Amino acid sequence: MISISAALSGFFLGASLIIAIGAQNAFILRQGLLRSHVFILCLICALSDALLIAAGVGGLGTLVSQSPVLISVVTLGGAVFLGSYAFMAFRRALHPGAMQAGAPQALGLKAAVATCLAFTFLNPHVYLDTVVLLGSLSAAYQGADRLAYGIGAAVASFVWFFGLGYGARLLQPVFAKPAAWRVLDVIIGVVMSLLAISLLIRFFTAA
Repeated sequence: MISISAALSGFFLGASLIIAIGAQNAFILRQGLLRSHVFILCLICALSDALLIAAGVGGLGTLVSQSPVLISVVTLGGAVFLGSYAFMAFRRALHPGAMQAGAPQALGLKAAVATCLAFTFLNPHVYLDTVVLLGSLSAAYQGADRLAYGIGAAVASFVWFFGLGYGARLLQPVFAKPAAWRVLDVIIGVVMSLLAISLLIRFFTAA
């Protein structure tokens, strides 16, 4: 029988790692406000997390943690990508009037999916949180309990991303004003910049 306590442990630990102001969450929030490709993007984020969690629980976390070259490559690539997105966010902040909900400037489906995948798989924190940390902590469980732990963590991802994506529209009255978009894009730009800088510091410190 699957342990409810193990599933809840995985759920709350997974939620504590996911619910933070980060690149992926900022992107989903913005797409949710625009009501642009919300379902597919939330599904991609949740399924990606579930895949990485399954890999970590299955034992891949140990392998990743022992591969400094792989971590370095992902860290540098992530820093470049986040820095580029930060630049675009600051540039959007200079012209907030163009970013009304449903505006034609919203990303197309292919571009949105590609950006979402980049935020997911070019971010070393994703691997450290889902594969390494959640994976290593799953060692405390065996058999069905370990499976329950992984399922609980994956469910947390689905609940969070779909809640964030579709809950964002509740803020649309606030974002009817261009100034609100300016504030959001400045915050996104700052978050992305800080993440990029932290990744560069990690890369050069480990080198």
